[in-house]
Amino acid sequence: MKAVVLYLALLVLVWSSAIAAKEAGKSLSISVGDWPPYLDRSAPDQGSLARLIRDIFAAEGFSVEFHFLPWNRAYREAARGRHDATAVWMFAPERTEDFLYSDAVLSETFVLFYRKGNPIDWLDIQDLAKLRLGGTLGYSYGSEFDQAVADNVLNIDWVSYSKLNFNRLIYDRIDAFPEEINVGYHLMEQALPAKQAKRITHHPRPILENQSFVLFPSRLSQSKALIERFNERLSQFRESGRYDAYFEVPGASFEIDEGAAN
Repeated sequence: MKAVVLYLALLVLVWSSAIAAKEAGKSLSISVGDWPPYLDRSAPDQGSLARLIRDIFAAEGFSVEFHFLPWNRAYREAARGRHDATAVWMFAPERTEDFLYSDAVLSETFVLFYRKGNPIDWLDIQDLAKLRLGGTLGYSYGSEFDQAVADNVLNIDWVSYSKLNFNRLIYDRIDAFPEEINVGYHLMEQALPAKQAKRITHHPRPILENQSFVLFPSRLSQSKALIERFNERLSQFRESGRYDAYFEVPGASFEIDEGAAN
């Protein structure tokens, strides 16, 4: 009898140790789109935002594996529970049907990029109706812009990757396209030779200023607990000043066309 009890005790100990080890080294799967410099499949650290998310979860005892996918697919797969989270997305009411939102992880400014030789001016979304616009599948450019697209007010031609819009802009296939300002200039350096890049600038009036979030699938039972741990650690990063270091770009500056409206 004592041998049986001892055997059962050993089984419990082994089982408990295995569970603890699994939890301590748990890997989280996060689907993302390619959005350098924030999310960059070709960068050693996979981008500044990926590094932030990875470090936050590491502080909570998790490792993170990022899966770079087209934006629409990144969303769909996470919504089906194939990933523990997806990053990053701005708020849209319909997304609350599939996901729980973290606290904001990034503040963004979207502007219109255009060729200096073909300047644009605008005061409201309706003014953009006369332009041939480019856009990236899976992106939202804010409720007003998105509604204008849905109402066929805007003439917009979509591509799968933002980098393609710079080539289309140079070759006069589109007049302008919206992009987050830091992402836009980073992509332009990658997509175009320096001589061509000098032909492009951005309009100083933002089309959107917003925040973005990490989304956790509603269908996964652990999502609520993961959000709580993520938010608590994110708050600590902000309070300590550590958060700011992820997005510092020494010497960064943007050239604005002097002919653009203020």
